[in-house]
Amino acid sequence: MAENTYEQILFDVQGRVAVLTLNRPNRLNAWTAVMNAELIHAIERCNADAGVGAIVVTGAGRGFCAGADIRDSFKARMEGEERSPVRDWIRLVRESKPLIAAVNGASVGIGATMILPMDLIIASESAKFAMAFVKMGLTPELASSHFLVQRIGFGRASEMCLSGRLYTGAEAHGLGLVDRLTTPEALMDTALELAADIAANPAPQLRWIKALLTENGSETDIATVQRREGEALQRAYVSAEHKEAVDAFLAKRPPNFA
Repeated sequence: MAENTYEQILFDVQGRVAVLTLNRPNRLNAWTAVMNAELIHAIERCNADAGVGAIVVTGAGRGFCAGADIRDSFKARMEGEERSPVRDWIRLVRESKPLIAAVNGASVGIGATMILPMDLIIASESAKFAMAFVKMGLTPELASSHFLVQRIGFGRASEMCLSGRLYTGAEAHGLGLVDRLTTPEALMDTALELAADIAANPAPQLRWIKALLTENGSETDIATVQRREGEALQRAYVSAEHKEAVDAFLAKRPPNFA
């Protein structure tokens, strides 16, 4: 893979797993428009590369992403500076190859909302989480008022958003916000191992399954859920990947989905 060409993120590929690292450690990786554009570009780059099967997003230094950079975003907006159009982050994440957030430190504001639609959230015990919008006189964004309720339930989401308080990694894990909790030392190894396991599976089916989870996760019409699943299953039945899986099972060999 080409060497890193970004200003505010790092790009690396380990086997079939791409690692995207938010890289403003002196500002706890506070979000900027440049970082946003680079992260979007990197994810789209991974999605276009058949050699990448899954993506891990983490932060450099002590923080994951401590929210939006006050001067780059809030102050600039109040002063009337033009902002570049924003790509539909939710659609990008949910249509992307599997995405795992490896949260190593502060994950606040947009640093929390940006990871809610990702497939898995792994955090170290040193991570901190907050939906601190109310503290800035703001309201949640990036469909977080939907995804947070899906992840942790209505009452817990209400407390988190209305209080704006900071939660430890262990607290976030107890709430169900974090899927796996690790020691700081084990965070990246855990994320990379899980990402590699996922990346070993057939790429089309991974995207189809993500689409089903996206569309059916909040669907109340069971007939619609079954219709979508049936349509996806019919595509899967005639896929080369399904044939390879069956052939490999009968031959008692590992499948080759490359």
